[in-house]
Amino acid sequence: MTLQVYGIPNCGTCKKAFEWLRDRNIDYEFINTKEHPPTPKQIQGWVRDLGSRPLRNTSGQSYRALGDTKQDWGDAEWIAAFGQDAMLLKRPLFVKDGKAVLVGMRANESVRCEALGL
Repeated sequence: MTLQVYGIPNCGTCKKAFEWLRDRNIDYEFINTKEHPPTPKQIQGWVRDLGSRPLRNTSGQSYRALGDTKQDWGDAEWIAAFGQDAMLLKRPLFVKDGKAVLVGMRANESVRCEALGL
C-alpha cells in the first residue's frame, strides 16, 4: 500500500493526521502542497474520486477571496481554481495507491480506517 498525505507542515489538522498515522505505525509519504503543488491531472483525479465539494478548504482566506460567484462553479472551475492556489484544497488529503480516499480529519476513526483500508 502506498499512502500519500497532501497538505502543509504547519497545518494543525495535518499535524493531527501525522500523529494519528504514527500512533498506528502507518507508513506514509508527506507531500507539501506549497512546495510541490499538485498537477492538473492529479486534481482532476481527486475531483473524480471525491468530488469538488469535499476538497474545498472553506475556512481559508483563499476561499473567502474568491467572492460569491464560486457558489455557481462546477467541477471544471474548481479544478482550475485548485490548480491556481493549492491553499483552496482541504487538508490533509489522503491518497492511497493513486486514488483520493479521504480528506480532512473530521471523520470518526472507523471511517478513517475503512477509507485507508485498515
